[in-house]
Amino acid sequence: MTDLVRVLNDSFGFSSFRSGQEEAIQSALAGHDTLVMLPTGSGKSLCYQLFPYIREGITLIVSPLLSLMQDQVEKLKQSGHQEVTALNSFMTKVEKQYILNHLKQYKWVYLSPEMLQQDYVLKYLKQVKINLFVVDEAHCISHWGMDFRPDYLQLGDYCQELGRPPIMALTATATEEVRQEIKELLTFDSDSSREILTTIDRPEIKLMTEYTEGNKVERTLELADYLQKPGIIYFSSRKLADQMSQLINERLDVAAESYHSHRTSADKVKIQQQFIQNKLQIICATSAFGMGINKADVRFVIHYHMPASPAMYMQEIGRASRDGQPSIAILLYEPGDAQLQSFLKEQNIPDENTIRYFYRNSQSLEVADDPQVHLLEYFKQHGYSVAETIQHFKLRQQQVAHQIDYMKQYISAETCKREILLNYFGATSESSEECCHSCNEDLLGQFKQTTNIAVLHQHQVWPKKKILKRLFNLDEIEYGNMLQ
Repeated sequence: MTDLVRVLNDSFGFSSFRSGQEEAIQSALAGHDTLVMLPTGSGKSLCYQLFPYIREGITLIVSPLLSLMQDQVEKLKQSGHQEVTALNSFMTKVEKQYILNHLKQYKWVYLSPEMLQQDYVLKYLKQVKINLFVVDEAHCISHWGMDFRPDYLQLGDYCQELGRPPIMALTATATEEVRQEIKELLTFDSDSSREILTTIDRPEIKLMTEYTEGNKVERTLELADYLQKPGIIYFSSRKLADQMSQLINERLDVAAESYHSHRTSADKVKIQQQFIQNKLQIICATSAFGMGINKADVRFVIHYHMPASPAMYMQEIGRASRDGQPSIAILLYEPGDAQLQSFLKEQNIPDENTIRYFYRNSQSLEVADDPQVHLLEYFKQHGYSVAETIQHFKLRQQQVAHQIDYMKQYISAETCKREILLNYFGATSESSEECCHSCNEDLLGQFKQTTNIAVLHQHQVWPKKKILKRLFNLDEIEYGNMLQ
């Protein structure tokens, strides 16, 4: 038994590492900045959770969502590791101050990029030894940092202020371009940095797309009734998530709840727990739900709206099949879905006029909480000229357009869906006859609920016009549903 395996066994009770884990730990121990890409459900967290048992000091983990932090903290505590905490904006000043005053008693400290940029937090962190600077869900640096969470762009600077410990960036989905962007923004040492890459293919998740011309609401209800449970249905709108969960509860004999950024922190925790404990069978959610939610037996993931990118799609369907058993991912599509995503994404990208106005008037602007202003402040502070900033965001718009076009290609393709999806990441597929709907037209039948849990006509049936009127009022489409 090697020393690392012995530590693994003594600390976490595992007798061996999964693919990529030991290589990632060895790289960080050697002082290398390390980018780790492992598929969802493959144990990425262990790559850094083992570190404090080998190296003196605190492992600092930057995490994108409060729910993800809470989940990781609870998992560690439940497995007997009590020296863990999370600093977040929901804490009182007294609670945060207590943690900061007692930092040395912790092995793992979780926090958000926004919390890390607080001067008083940095002041206390500088007084302790940071053995590893971890960025979990590192694709958020590229996907969110350039849109509505610009604090992600400054993580490299914060790491420098903390004495420049080795950096470990973890993700399940990143193209070569995004991986390069992550390394540049985190200031990876170009000469000594390492990449630990394994396949992102999840063959146990079967893929299906379906065109629903004006019938998406009813088709979603049919699938929610038909499919094995539990399952997740993703939306690009908080309002639609709320309304669909209500419809499922009213018309099907299925317990459903909505989850999005406007739910209270207490509600989110309760909904997660109820879902994990099988008290809820279906979650109707925005992309705020899912990162780090470790429910092994999710049998389906439905996308009511087209995701904005292949990476987002891979992340969200990756909530299924954590137990290794077959699940199905269904993407529903109708005219206008691509335009909706383009509209939502473009709201976060400053145009040329906005950029020029900011550079002329930045000293007089007082909209500190405006994401676009915050984003432009980063570029100006880092020496970007007006022309360079304009060019950067033109390229960003092109990236967004390319991602949406690729999703349209994936949807319309009559060839193997898995192959097309994986090609985006430069990965290959071990496809089979059971791979996707293009490879097996009878795929859906494999995931039929074995017991008749609901009969639609036994419940109130609303007129279709009324349903559509309620569900397609998009005035309240959310722009930043990932933030919470």
